Parts: sequence; C-alpha cells; structure tokens
Amino acid sequence: MRARLATISLTLALLPLAGPAHAHPEFEKAIEARSGRTIDCAFCHAHPDGPEGVHAGQIGALSPADMQALNRARTAFEPGTEVDSPILNDFGDHLVTALGKKRLVALRQAPLKMVDELGDSDLDGDGISDAQEMLDGTHPLMRHHGAPWSLFVVNLQRSWFEIVMLIIATFFGVYGISHLLRWFGHEARGALGGEEDPKDG
Repeated sequence: MRARLATISLTLALLPLAGPAHAHPEFEKAIEARSGRTIDCAFCHAHPDGPEGVHAGQIGALSPADMQALNRARTAFEPGTEVDSPILNDFGDHLVTALGKKRLVALRQAPLKMVDELGDSDLDGDGISDAQEMLDGTHPLMRHHGAPWSLFVVNLQRSWFEIVMLIIATFFGVYGISHLLRWFGHEARGALGGEEDPKDG
C-alpha cells in the first residue's frame, strides 16, 4: 500500500513538470494538404489519437519512470540530444533528436520546411527518405508504405541483377523446352511411321 501511495505521489509531483502534451496539428494538416492523404497522430506519436488520454502511449497511462523519460525528452531543446519519449514513435523521437524541440516548435509556422532540415534519413530502410515520405503522406516507419511508383523504382534499382538473371533464365528455359518438344514430336512421328518433317530433313 505504501509503495502504491509513493508511486501516486511521485506521479502527481511530476505532472506539473510535464506541461501540456498536445500534438501539433499544424504538421498533420500540412502533410495532408500536400499529399492528399489522410494521416493521424501515429505519424509521430505512439498512439493514433495523440498524447492526451489514458491508453498505452498516452500521458494518462505513463508510469513514473515513463514520466521521467518524457520530461527528459521535453528538455531536448537543441538538436543532437538522443530522445526516447514514451509518447512518440521512432520517427517522432528522430525529429526531436535531429532538430531539437525549439526548432520543431518554430516550424509550426511553416511545417513543410522541416523536409529541408531532415537530411537523407530513412528509418524504415525502404529507399525513400523520411523527408520524401512526409511530402508523400506515407509512413516513414512502414517499409511497404510508400508512393507505389517510388517503391517500384527503388526495388527495381535494388534488384536489377536478379531481374536480369530471371529474364535470361526464362529465355533459355523457354528455348530449351521448345526444342525438347520438337525433338519429342520428331521421335513420336518416327516411332509411328509418320512422314519426316521437311524442316528436320
């Protein structure tokens, strides 16, 4: 009972430090307007409804240790501080680490300028940069969630050798089978006493 009371007391003590945890809808609206796709808070947050609430990945469900991690993330004002926030996903953590919280807040006035500052990071390794995925409205943490043509081009570039080998193997396979079938036809006609094919004579 004492341990539980201590946990509750610690949580209440940390809440004032946490401050508001609202998502920034400016980024979501700008991405939707640019891409024509509908996205939700899960683009950057741990929960699709954003940080406010009592579900996993939201403020109301955080343990005291999670609250401490959240407060550490909120003090990452400058870029370069490694962030592991319990209310953000890996992309959200990457944004704070790469840009710093101060710059992110400033970018609320011009959200899409963020793409010029993200560099060439590609968290899901699908060959499409996180910045481009923001512009396309595709999720930067889902390897198979991308603009279809872009994914096709990337996969073509990555697998060109295998594709060429498959085409060559298919050509020789068809060539070999066609000649094998002609040979069987010739042998079958010979065995049945049929006339010899003029092409084979």
